[in-house]
Amino acid sequence: MIRRMGWAPVAVAAVLAWSAAVMPPAARAEEVTIKPGALTLNANLETADGAGPESPIVLITHGTLAHNGMEIIRAQQKLLAERGLSSLAINLSLGLDNRHGMYDCKVPHVHGQHDAADEIAAWVGWLVARGATDITVMGHSRGGTQMAAYAAGPTRHPAVKRAALMAPGTWDKAKVAAGYEKANGQPLQLVLDLAWQAVAAGRPGEMLHDTGILYCPGATVSAGSFVSYYQEDPRLSILTLIDDVPIPTLILAGTADTVVADLIPAMPAHLRDGVTLKVIDGADHFFLDFYGEDAADAVAAFVEDGGT
Repeated sequence: MIRRMGWAPVAVAAVLAWSAAVMPPAARAEEVTIKPGALTLNANLETADGAGPESPIVLITHGTLAHNGMEIIRAQQKLLAERGLSSLAINLSLGLDNRHGMYDCKVPHVHGQHDAADEIAAWVGWLVARGATDITVMGHSRGGTQMAAYAAGPTRHPAVKRAALMAPGTWDKAKVAAGYEKANGQPLQLVLDLAWQAVAAGRPGEMLHDTGILYCPGATVSAGSFVSYYQEDPRLSILTLIDDVPIPTLILAGTADTVVADLIPAMPAHLRDGVTLKVIDGADHFFLDFYGEDAADAVAAFVEDGGT
């Protein structure tokens, strides 16, 4: 015979109280969309337990040709929610309507580095319309550089109080040129000259076939898109952008990061009141596992302290 074990009411109450104490606060996740122009944009809204539209919130942008469902973004949203912070992780359209998932390299590239600023501004506007007054912009890798460009630009809303940038992108002409030639079998400058000729002639939409761009060797690319990512532009590197960001900024960097290996040695020259470097020992470019916890702790403390 199977005997049923009964739980006394006091014991049940004790277990529930213990569970509430050790379990992380619940969060509500939902996809939201806006259409500020011709394209529908989407994002994942993660609302921390007890938070309302007016509570502090973090607006997150992903890295190169990536999306808001990649592991680092999903993890940071959940970790921030456990620390009482809501977040909105956006998908940059990259020129596509209602885009999800990684960018398909077979799709012709017509997007540009600086398209992100308008989309970030649109999402900030959406948050403000919902009642947000305390927004931290956060980005990973190229997304960190794009967030810095938005924060340094003329469209930054006063509700954007601070920036937290995870392994933001740097840019070195020789390194970029060598990487492009290795991946595509042709000199970068040769293709860049052709792209500039088309742009100068008023044909930025002219398609360059079998050209390659970013992580997509041999891809078809518009001239304007190619110029946007490969021209010498101070807005492509956090090391030039950071000096113009007027709000408190936290830079998160890992000692095992080989993607932006020049970030840690170069940052001390750019530190000042309002710019802080947090080095996470052992973290690589994606801050996985316990390194993500360290990053979320740093961001949550940064927000709680008002960016000091």
